Amino acid sequence: MYVLDANVFINAHRGYYGFQIVPSFWDKLIDLANDSKICSIDRIQDEIINPSSQDPDELHEWTAENFRSYFEGTDATDVLLAYAQIQQWANDNPQFTPAAKEEFARNADAWIIAYSKAKGHTLVTHEVNNPQSKRRILIPVVCEVFGVSYVNTFEMLRELEVKL
Repeated sequence: MYVLDANVFINAHRGYYGFQIVPSFWDKLIDLANDSKICSIDRIQDEIINPSSQDPDELHEWTAENFRSYFEGTDATDVLLAYAQIQQWANDNPQFTPAAKEEFARNADAWIIAYSKAKGHTLVTHEVNNPQSKRRILIPVVCEVFGVSYVNTFEMLRELEVKL
């Protein structure tokens, strides 16, 4: 199972797989989710679907209409324990700035890593591993520390042998 980060949806929508350019990409996401090959988490849903938005964008609307049931909850004990370990590691790590630690505590990154770790899934993100980063705690850096496998969208599509 692959767990999709927000940037997978956002980058595809804004760029290379826009709804009008490659609608088959979005159809394939639904097919893969129906086949239990991909999902995401509730915290990512909160980043994409903004209920207070007066003018929801196309990604918001597509996600709310088509992908809402594929966002898994993060309230299971195994996920909460993994999240606590990840946050403890981040807070204790002198490499990162206080601002980086605050951002990491606020956003969905630690949650998606914790979910992937707890469930033994592969995380899909477009973040690039940079172990020297100080101002941002990057998903691949944390994945490396906690033994969570990760790939980008293109690697996931290849591994799943998707043809668009």
